[in-house]
Amino acid sequence: MPVDPYILLLLGTVGLAALVPARGTAAHAVSGAATAAIALLFFLYGARLSTHEALAGLKHWRLHVTVLACTFLVFPLLGLAARGLVPVLLTPGLYTGLLFLTLVPSTIQSSIAFTSLARGNVPAAICAGSFSSLVGIVLTPLLAAALLGNSGGGFSADSLLKIVLQLLVPFLAGQVLRRWIGGFITRHKRVLGLVDRGSILLVVYTAFSEGMVQGIWHQVSPARLGALLVVEAALLAVMLALTWYGGRALGFGREDRIAIQFAGSKKSLASGLPMAGVLFGAHASLAVLPLMLFHQMQLMVCAVIARRRARDPERPEVSPGTAAAPETAVGTATHPG
Repeated sequence: MPVDPYILLLLGTVGLAALVPARGTAAHAVSGAATAAIALLFFLYGARLSTHEALAGLKHWRLHVTVLACTFLVFPLLGLAARGLVPVLLTPGLYTGLLFLTLVPSTIQSSIAFTSLARGNVPAAICAGSFSSLVGIVLTPLLAAALLGNSGGGFSADSLLKIVLQLLVPFLAGQVLRRWIGGFITRHKRVLGLVDRGSILLVVYTAFSEGMVQGIWHQVSPARLGALLVVEAALLAVMLALTWYGGRALGFGREDRIAIQFAGSKKSLASGLPMAGVLFGAHASLAVLPLMLFHQMQLMVCAVIARRRARDPERPEVSPGTAAAPETAVGTATHPG
């Protein structure tokens, strides 16, 4: 199974932070640059999200409510249940990262890509991912405040204020200015995509540099990392099964179930890393490790599932109380990752 090249860049950035961590004045400069990068990242998110597309997607509200429930209700409940694995399998620090993983929004780009490959409802996946990212800007910090408390490395009302100033305000500014800069963003989508990824790499370097300086990596052994991978594999398997068979139980057709499975079982590295940098500070390196591992795992597993779904024979499914009919996509739209 292929490894996402961007994951290799992330691992290289972690290695750089381990060998040459930012210290002293350099650490302050890098931290300030990371703060600016996070604000720019969410400004671009806001400028890219089409309000018209989002409103059009409301026509398929049952699907979107299902995805949001999986992302912000079922995932966190499973995360809370994993508390019983401490300290047998997970350290308190790794569990905090695992619980944070369950609170972040769904992905956009990869959900769209896998839904398209599997011949699912692509417009629904676009809107579901967009809604999840939008809701997550507000809901993820609130859930973190409620469920993590002080275990998040000093999580407080000040952290919530930082979230508002660094994430929500730039996002809203991007939405407001979209009518004037939307064309520019569309024309330079590839270049701005590099800005996105570069910003995240800077956030990762800052977080792991702080972790190295604080000596946080002495808390993690290879055995604990192996246990974390097993726990995350089980978490992903449960969510993939629940979204697929739960979608059928709720009466969704094949195309909608594909969108629900890929949007409802995945977590966004692009949204989660900046949020962790704001919420956890010097503890962010350990907190984002479960998210980074889960991200690569979900890509590999979902790639296999999407290829299998693409080979499924065309056979319309019958929703309870309705006549058999092929699924139709809701509208047409595109959304950058």
